[in-house]
Amino acid sequence: MSARWPFPGVVWGDYPERLPQHKRAPPLRRAALERFADSAAAAPGLSEADLPAHLQALRRGTPDSDGWLLDATVLAASALRHTLGYAPHRQQLLAARVLLDDCLAEMATGEGKTAAIAIAAGVAALARTPVHVVTSNDYLGERDAHALRPFYARLGLRVACVTQPMQAAERRQAYAADVAYCTAKELAFDYLRDGMRRAADLSPLEQRARRLGLAAAIQAPVLRGLSMAILDEADTVLIDEARVPLVLAQGEGSAAEAAFYGAALAVAQRLARGADYLARGDGRRFELTPQGRQQLAAWPAADHPLLGHRAHREAAVESALVALHVLRRDHDYVVREGQVTLVDETTGRAAAGRAWSAGLHQLVERKEGVAASQRNATITQITLQRFFPRYLRLAGASGTLAEAVGELRSVYQLKVVVVPRRTPSLVRHLPPRLLADSQALWQAVAQDAKALAQAGRAVLIGTETVAQSEALSRQLASRQLSHQVLNARQDQEESQLIAAAGQCGRITVATSMAGRGTDIVCEPAVLANGGLHVVLCQVNASARIDRQFLGRAGRQGQPGSVQTVAAVDFPVLRRWWPAWWLHAIGGRKTWPMLPKFTVSFAQWRESFTYRYQRARLNRQADSEERDLTFSRQVKP
Repeated sequence: MSARWPFPGVVWGDYPERLPQHKRAPPLRRAALERFADSAAAAPGLSEADLPAHLQALRRGTPDSDGWLLDATVLAASALRHTLGYAPHRQQLLAARVLLDDCLAEMATGEGKTAAIAIAAGVAALARTPVHVVTSNDYLGERDAHALRPFYARLGLRVACVTQPMQAAERRQAYAADVAYCTAKELAFDYLRDGMRRAADLSPLEQRARRLGLAAAIQAPVLRGLSMAILDEADTVLIDEARVPLVLAQGEGSAAEAAFYGAALAVAQRLARGADYLARGDGRRFELTPQGRQQLAAWPAADHPLLGHRAHREAAVESALVALHVLRRDHDYVVREGQVTLVDETTGRAAAGRAWSAGLHQLVERKEGVAASQRNATITQITLQRFFPRYLRLAGASGTLAEAVGELRSVYQLKVVVVPRRTPSLVRHLPPRLLADSQALWQAVAQDAKALAQAGRAVLIGTETVAQSEALSRQLASRQLSHQVLNARQDQEESQLIAAAGQCGRITVATSMAGRGTDIVCEPAVLANGGLHVVLCQVNASARIDRQFLGRAGRQGQPGSVQTVAAVDFPVLRRWWPAWWLHAIGGRKTWPMLPKFTVSFAQWRESFTYRYQRARLNRQADSEERDLTFSRQVKP
């Protein structure tokens, strides 16, 4: 069997994983990819009766050959046509070949990424490589696995889906399928759990029992290694969520510790800014002044030596100041069902199961008056930036990758291939607007949405935070406009609300990238009146994220229009521009390029800052790994 297609066994081991000595094969040139797509598109489709014979011939063939890969792609395309009634077009075949070449494919919204990923996953699985297809959320994973089950079955493959509520035995069974759909978070956590029970950590007796197949009493890994992953919305996983640490933790704490955090919050509430504490750095951290430290003198005595230590008390009060003055409800977190739930800063979705560390989460809970949870102690952790390069084969697709080509190449050694549209874009880009303040912005957006909805258009409006979405909702309600709001409070109905956003006269307000991965199908009357109109009311950290949201208009050559609207009191603009400049151009009729330049410059500075932070964390992780490797080589 081919060494190019890894799978658990003698060659790659029971748990295949990329090691430093494993080098990725150089990708094909664009001309070779185009020739392959032309050949696959021109090949006559196989009849349903011919599929079994060709499938058997493929299983006897050698996956290393180019001919085998072409035959497998044609077979997969034919199986998709017979099972789902959908014949893949050339761009999808090109994208599938890009994915099979361990590259990233940029495909415009509505061009059929799901089908291209399915073809690539099916071909790789026919070569006996276990494939993990990584989706944005559990809903999309379940949806795609269910919809594509007949396609994979026609290829003689089994497909499964891993979701958050599943237990270890269910996960192990799902990962045993040829193709498993799952989220990045579930994958990384399962990898961390497996790492704690890998063979290297077992006793000699347990290792011998596992070799003899007597491992019933031993908890086996749930994954079959990291052979191949195909990332849907790859930029979200590899860029936007790359820095977030995924922490495997266990609860610990005591009643004395709970009282300690309560006292820290009470002290922080009495402190005065400037006199008792000062802001540090970017204003999201605080430091006590000598006068502020004196406020801790009346702190009650504690039996525990750590809780009674002066430095620990000062750190707890400084964290309490962050909970009080930095972390904002309906922006950084939401409160629902009596619990504090974090909001992902990139997607705007509620990040269930995620918590702040070092007691900060418990401080926020006390601030909101909800039942305090148990503090978590970190056992092990990893970031997606460190996890996905451990796959022996890694590929992905997204509608917005071009802006991050350099970072994707330097961090992940992944090449980006842009797949051209089938039809030219008919989207009209309206000039950007810069309003004097947020109140004026919501009023202007609501007024424009009313006019467009009455004209038979569908309107999708993107906001940054839950609070902003609700402020806009109040403006729409004051005009008696029917609308739907999708934010971290309604994230369970995310895909259904987004899918219905193309109805005639419909106004949908969504935070950030909610509903990404779900098609908006416009009604014929909407298309006849100009299509979907998308308004972006935020300044993101990257123009790539803007394109993700604005790209919802005009899918598959349909008409549509987009516009960016911002206010001078947006934090990103105030962070990078002086107040006099923003005051001079905010809400005034100026040269149209000035608002665009103002937003683009702030966005560039913000994007540079995030890129620098990701690169710094990556260098730090490399240094730690080298130190650990060296320490293991030193014998006592």
